[in-house]
Amino acid sequence: MEPEGRPALSDLAARAEAFLFAEGGSLALHSLAKLLKCDEESARAALEELSVSLRGSGLTLILAGKEVALATAERVSSAVRESLQETLERDIGDAGLEVLAIVLYRGPSTRAQIDYIRGVNTTSTIRTLLSRGLLDRANNPDDAREYLYRPTAELLAHLGVSASSALPDYDTIRAELAAFETARPAFEDHGDTENVGNA
Repeated sequence: MEPEGRPALSDLAARAEAFLFAEGGSLALHSLAKLLKCDEESARAALEELSVSLRGSGLTLILAGKEVALATAERVSSAVRESLQETLERDIGDAGLEVLAIVLYRGPSTRAQIDYIRGVNTTSTIRTLLSRGLLDRANNPDDAREYLYRPTAELLAHLGVSASSALPDYDTIRAELAAFETARPAFEDHGDTENVGNA
């Protein structure tokens, strides 16, 4: 019997929920579609149904680019975030938290841009965050020699938000970062020019 207030799911949406729960992190949309034995369009439709069904519960669905994950809903996220904060700080340290904050509030960033804001080399920190599944990297469409780093769906799930724009003081902090970069002298963006193996 379905919980009161939550509509029954179609078989495809119910299986999508089960696979995401079993994964415990994010899944690429094409991987989920393969598990569901359907095409990506059908998988997206099932996820939309699941997203509607989860409204009012303690969970929400995050679709970040081509990755999808189950996450804590915003209304309970503060309690979850507090419990995770100590563990996260111990695992990645202040440097890791600073890099995550830059990527979350600034948006997709090259390593050189992150280094510029922090004022120190972040190669090892970024490597740690990549290995923990908190950052994702993709080719930079503006410069094939470097990567862009961005938050993963798993990180957003840890923080209890469905998008970076839902973070506290998002507009204010984003504007402050932009003003900081504009006010400082221009810098040479050599950061990831195929030192990418070390990033």
